[in-house]
Amino acid sequence: MPGLGAVATTMIAGVLLARRGQGALVGSLTQMGTIRLGKRTDNRVPRINEFVPLARLDDLVFGGWDIFPDSAYQSAIHANVLGRDHLDRVRDELETIEPMTAVFYPECVRRLHGTHIKRARSKAEMVELVREDIRRFRATNGCDRLVAIWCGSTESHVEPSQVHQSMEAFEAGLRRDDPGIGNSQIYAWACLKEGVPFANGAPNLTVDFPAAWQLAHEHRVPIAGKDFKTGQTLMKTVVAPGLKARMLGIRGWFSTNILGNRDGEVLDDPGSFKSKEVSKLGVLDYILQPEVYAALYGDLFHKVRIEYYPPRGDAKEGWDNIDLFGWLGYPMQIKIDFLCRDSILAAPIVLDLALLLDLAQRAGMKGIQEWLSFYFKSPMTAAGLYPEHDLFIQLMKLKNTMRWMRGEPPITHLGHEYYD
Repeated sequence: MPGLGAVATTMIAGVLLARRGQGALVGSLTQMGTIRLGKRTDNRVPRINEFVPLARLDDLVFGGWDIFPDSAYQSAIHANVLGRDHLDRVRDELETIEPMTAVFYPECVRRLHGTHIKRARSKAEMVELVREDIRRFRATNGCDRLVAIWCGSTESHVEPSQVHQSMEAFEAGLRRDDPGIGNSQIYAWACLKEGVPFANGAPNLTVDFPAAWQLAHEHRVPIAGKDFKTGQTLMKTVVAPGLKARMLGIRGWFSTNILGNRDGEVLDDPGSFKSKEVSKLGVLDYILQPEVYAALYGDLFHKVRIEYYPPRGDAKEGWDNIDLFGWLGYPMQIKIDFLCRDSILAAPIVLDLALLLDLAQRAGMKGIQEWLSFYFKSPMTAAGLYPEHDLFIQLMKLKNTMRWMRGEPPITHLGHEYYD
């Protein structure tokens, strides 16, 4: 994991506790979810981790990079997500997880000042240093397989440019230190070169550009992203499909967040906020299809704000005001106040993605894994396709992909055979 901060350490500590029988991994589809097979009358509903051959929790080892030298235990204490009563039970294991020196070009994340960083003569050399780290980690821990999940900060917004259009252009950009190549892209490029599946948990460009897609196909590596779907956007992908299903109109949707963790500090920078804003704003457009339903959503005013508020720490508050209208245009309102915990919601996503990307690679799947859109704010798709944001369609796609993997028919929910 690039980034051994709040999200990564919360996930690690949770798995370590669960292995000791001292914690429930609530929120993890792979650990708590079930999957229906066949007809409803067949009563075949196994747990997902019994239906598809996922790696077991006991088989996992953890590591990563960070711009600060703190062990996973020290980082978790600083993040202040989990209480000492939980952390101290697995302190011995957490203290053994010390970060490797990080890739850090400060222009990518202007609000952080890293001290535990790599030095290289070029970005091409930086990629090679990360590849050496990966090989060393694999050998030291006796790993058969690796998976990488970006758990680092949101980087300043970067539009794809010529350097991102082909593998050759990207390699040349690495050699000349092209400013369009950021920290997360360096990690991702190194991982793909080493055959390591990569998921991007932030709205950064990272693996969402043609050169990365080409490299992933060439090395037969699955990739997924981007930006973990945790708090406010999770609510949007639940509520918006419901309003659309009932053909209720929406005039305005105002969203604001307050949070005080490192992510909030980073997003206080306009460049990083731009990356997040783009990620969060696109959700409603794709779900509501204003070009199709102009009378209901054509004039929708959508605004998103994120405010850094240190007293809250990781306890984020997402507040939404929705101005909607119904029969004959009469106005109504919905207010949502989601007092959530950012890393508590993100931790199960990291675990699920690690296990499912490993499954995908063993199943011979390569390139963009759209079936994992369920976990992301801005799901990656094949060129020319629009992303699916409706949470319930995403879940159906995810489970139908698992059924397909195991030779089971997909579930359509048609059900006419019970009545004919």
